[in-house]
Amino acid sequence: MEILSKMAHFESWSRFVTDAHVLGLQSGLMSSATAANKKKREFDPNTFLATIGAGRKNVAVAKKETIFAQGDGADAVFYIQSGKVKLTVVSQTGREATIGMLSSGNFFGEGALAGQSLRMGSAAAMTDCTLLRIDKKAMMEALHREHAFSDMFVAYLLSRNIRYEEDLVDQLFNSSEKRLARVLLLLAHFGKEGVPETVVPKISQETLADMVGTTRSRVSFFMNRFRKLGFIHYAGGIEGGLQVHSSLLNVVLHD
Repeated sequence: MEILSKMAHFESWSRFVTDAHVLGLQSGLMSSATAANKKKREFDPNTFLATIGAGRKNVAVAKKETIFAQGDGADAVFYIQSGKVKLTVVSQTGREATIGMLSSGNFFGEGALAGQSLRMGSAAAMTDCTLLRIDKKAMMEALHREHAFSDMFVAYLLSRNIRYEEDLVDQLFNSSEKRLARVLLLLAHFGKEGVPETVVPKISQETLADMVGTTRSRVSFFMNRFRKLGFIHYAGGIEGGLQVHSSLLNVVLHD
């Protein structure tokens, strides 16, 4: 009887150890699965914007090539991976105005997300560009699903809206000379990285006149003045890139 009792006790203990081992394995597997799932769910907006995938594809656009034209169907959002893009709009009378110049890290065409069925303006490459084209459906899904991406995109839209408000105030209250100086500083990304960069390609004075809201002759007068004062210079001659110096801020800040 004593032997049978010990055997029963041993079997009970064995089952306990086995059950505990199985439960431990199951718990470990569940924890591993949870960790793997969490890792899988980690979302990096920069990776999303640097890679192709469902509804996303890379588009190479040559210099001066049209990306989309005013009146085209608005079915996608674009992200600039490299290069510079010019946004323009044409009035019913045929007058063209430049409304923005964008560089790497910028979105455009986001009007498609706001119910625009047709493009309200045109976009063209100022340099050779690499773009990420994101279908409207894929963009909407990513914004709804990924909080990190939606936060990044909303911050970008708010920043652009602030820029538009500043442009309006600039047009209403500042002289054409100050407006030109501000446009040049913005094109050179002054204040974003601390060191102005060369503006490439060379911006025509007609385009600058459109952006400033003045005549080409006034732009030419102020550009010559800025150059003589050492605020800007043309690298490699008049046809080269435009170098903007931080001293041009004196024109913007001076009353």
